Order: sequence, then structure tokens, then C-alpha cells
Amino acid sequence: MRLLKVATCNLNQWAMDFDCNLKHIKESISRAKEAGAVIRLGPELEITGYGCEDHFLELDTVNHAWECLKEILLGDWTDGILCSIGMPIIKGSERYNCQVFCFNRKIVMIRPKMWLANDGNYRELRWFTTWKQEDQLVEFQIPPEISEALSQKSVPFGYGYIQFLDTAVAAEICEELFTPIPPHAELALNGVEVFLNASGSHHQLRKLDLRLRAFIGATHTRGGVYMYSNHQGCDGGRLYYDGCCCVVVNGEVVAQGSQFSLKDIEVVVAQVDLDAVASLRGSISSFQEQASCKNRVSSVTVPYNICRPFDLKMLLSSPQKIMYHSPEEEIAFGPGCWLWDYLRRSGASGFLLPLSGGADSSSVAAIVGCMCQLVVKEIANGDEQVKADAIRIGNYTDGQFPTDSKEFAKRIFYTVYMGSENSSEATKMRAKVLADEIGSWHLDVCIDGVVSSLLSLFQTLTGKRPHYKVDGGSNVENLGLQNIQARIRMVLAFMLASLLPWVHNKKGFYLVLGSSNVDEALRGYLTKYDCSAADIN
Repeated sequence: MRLLKVATCNLNQWAMDFDCNLKHIKESISRAKEAGAVIRLGPELEITGYGCEDHFLELDTVNHAWECLKEILLGDWTDGILCSIGMPIIKGSERYNCQVFCFNRKIVMIRPKMWLANDGNYRELRWFTTWKQEDQLVEFQIPPEISEALSQKSVPFGYGYIQFLDTAVAAEICEELFTPIPPHAELALNGVEVFLNASGSHHQLRKLDLRLRAFIGATHTRGGVYMYSNHQGCDGGRLYYDGCCCVVVNGEVVAQGSQFSLKDIEVVVAQVDLDAVASLRGSISSFQEQASCKNRVSSVTVPYNICRPFDLKMLLSSPQKIMYHSPEEEIAFGPGCWLWDYLRRSGASGFLLPLSGGADSSSVAAIVGCMCQLVVKEIANGDEQVKADAIRIGNYTDGQFPTDSKEFAKRIFYTVYMGSENSSEATKMRAKVLADEIGSWHLDVCIDGVVSSLLSLFQTLTGKRPHYKVDGGSNVENLGLQNIQARIRMVLAFMLASLLPWVHNKKGFYLVLGSSNVDEALRGYLTKYDCSAADIN
């Protein structure tokens, strides 16, 4: 048996927050080493954060990434453990999205991404170039200030794998797995047994199954250990990265991290037997035949054993049932986790939502309620970072902290029912019942007086007073009157969000939540500057 202990992770990185990101990387490496792992995989572009957008075009972004990598390599973080660390690198005049392999305080190899994600939410070709020289590794000159500190002038750069004395390891970066001819197929024929996939994959309903089927398919017919790492949380943009780091061996999941979590760092460890990979490959005749006439892939030799021999005391990680959330849980947990990340890093003291009692605003309220439940649950599980953030945002004193989601919601969540003469008692009651269920600080405001004042002003200016269609008015009058109500609600919402904390002797301000839905926006069926105008929509 060739026993290998590997570690992969979910990290909550923040775009351009180098200090915080470096702290998370170091902590994840420390946890991996404490667990006895000899390979540690982190997410794609983990030093800078994935969502830096046009900041990737700035030289400072790349330079700061090198400074962070230098700090990792000058310490003992990489002693005895192969670390795959994601960062942008400039070679010549091109920028590449790279995984940097570090081992024993040296850079072993730099692997640039060959196929970039450039559809849907992704625009990697705007910032990076694909690596096209697949037939060779070239020498990369390490920046002078980094080279001097590391006593290392150059490093192999390109498509290839790392050959240890007892196994071979290679990277397959995010999008590359989903290409028509993924690299792992060729790498497996060249003897690579461990595949490292660093990813920056956002949450999409039921997308997890697509990912896992790809990992399983990659190793089911050709064998191998497939490690996957991802970002988790909001990194400053509009996407939520849904983690779910995992380890798959010969088509079976043996370790899986959480998909939705408030943790900044989650490390998943698995103990695997590489002889099981060799046995599977040896039993497949077609694999043997194709391996005998394969295209040669370049490699970097590292004269070091990373596997351990058979030991009765060391248990292998067993196949486990894949954890899938229901669609309803995904809809609640994804936005709930995103809102918490946004809130704790925004400097705000909470949220304010105009709650009409309708489906859209009620859904948003329920998501905030779910967020409060997740916060209290994570605190109960011992997460000190979530606890510290909750104490700060909720303005707790004297050693108190949230233990009840409703009580926490009362501190950080205002809901406001802004009714008029056209509102029904049913929607008013629904808003009140839902607010009580969540625990929000609920206000009931009648806006008729403000509407009447505006109409009187209009009548003074023009000599005319508009009427609703049911009262004999035209379509133009009807639409104008409806829009007045909607826009008054927007103005009132922002006024309350900025001043209610002052009224209640709280610090900071509240973020206004909007509840316009995507269908209305796409069809153009919405009022500008009403519930579509908010801090977060």
C-alpha cells in the first residue's frame, strides 16, 4: 500500500484583501499539516481573491501576490507539504492565471491555466491569456526581489506534472475539467495519480451535481485521486461561491466539505491508497493499450517520497454518500450566506426591508431570517469569527452574544409596511405575521399624507389633480399615481435606514434591501427608483 494523506479546502477570500487572504491561506496550511497531510490544495487565485476584475490589470495586484507568496515560502509553511497556491503571474507581456506548486520553501513548478472560463458570469479572457505551449515546460525567471529572498532564480513554467519518487501529481484548473478534451485524460496515461483542481465556482441551483459527476467521471474509468478546492462566500461582488471542496478516489467521493457555510476556513482531509489507483488502471485493458502509445507530457522531478507504507493504525477514507441540499435549502442558504458576508464587511449595522406582504419582499425577508438562523447556529458550533462579527454588528455588550435568531433579527433587521388607502388588510396582516415569525423590528407606516401633499403641490403648480382609472382618470394619470406611491416608499426607506439607528442609539447605518424580481427587470415591467432602487437588490 502507498498511503497518502491529502487536504483540500474552502476559503472565504475577499478581492484585494491581501492580509486577510494570506492569513486564511496560512491557517489552512497549518490545519492540513496538523492533520498529517502532505498535499494541500487551495482555491483558484486565492491570494488575490477571484473577483478582482480589472484590478487584475494593475501591476500592483501581481506584485502584492508575489509578496504574499514570498512570506509563505520564507516561513515553515511548506516544509514537508506540497502546496498548490493560486495567483496571477506576468510572464513577458502576458498575464496568466496560475497554480504555483511550492514544496520545502521552494517553487517547484508554475502551472498556467490553458482554458479560461469566458461565458455566463465569467470574463477571464478580459484579464488573462491562455497558455498554448502544451508540448514543453519553459524556464520562468522569478522577479528579482523574490528570487533574492528565496535564493532561487528560475522555475519550470507551463503544462506538465510533478514526479515524486513514489507518485505523480498534476493540476487541472477549474474550467479545464469541463473542456471536450480535459487534461486529466492525457495526464492519467502519463502516470499521474493525483489531480488538483483549484476552482472559483459560483453557486447556481443544482450546479453541484454537475461538478461532482465531472469529478466522478474523471476517475471512474481511468482511476485517480481527484482533489477539488473552491472559494466560499461573497468576495465583494454579486456572486456567491459555494465551496464544497472534496476528494474523489476511483469514482467514489471519500471526503466532502460544506456547500453553504459562514466559516472563513474549512479544511477537508482524506487518507487514500494509491495502489488502489494502480490496481484499477491495471485491470482496464484499453487504459493499458492507450498508455503504451501516449503523447509524452513534460514533468518536473522532485526526489522525495510523499507516501507512507502500510500501517494497520492508519484507516483509509471510506466512500460516503454525497450530501445534496434540496432546491429550497439552496435558495435560502446561498443568498443568506452571501448577505452575511456582505453585511459584516460593509460596516453597516443591519438591513432595512420595505415589506409589502407580497411574494417578492416576503421572500427577501425569509432569506434574512435564514441568515440570522445560520449565524446563531454557527456561534453555537463554536465559530469565534462569526461570534465576533455578530457581537459587533448587533451591538452586544457585557459578554453577551446572539443565542436566539429572533432576538438577533430584532437587533439587525428592520421591516417596514408602507401602506396606503389602496392597500389591503390582508397584505398588512401577512407582513406583520412574517415579521413576528422572523423577529424583525417591524414598523407600520401610512403614506397617504405624503401622497396627498405631493398631489396638492402638483395641483398648485398645474391647476390639475390626477385621478385613478377607477375614479375616471386616464391611463397616464393612473400610472403616474401608482409611481408616486412606489417612489415615496423608496425615499422613506432610505430615510429610515439612515436615521433609525440614531433613533435607537445605535452606531452606523442600515442597508436597504430591494425586492424587484428578475422577470420584471428583464421584461421592463418595473418602476424605476422604487423597490428596484436599493443598496442590495
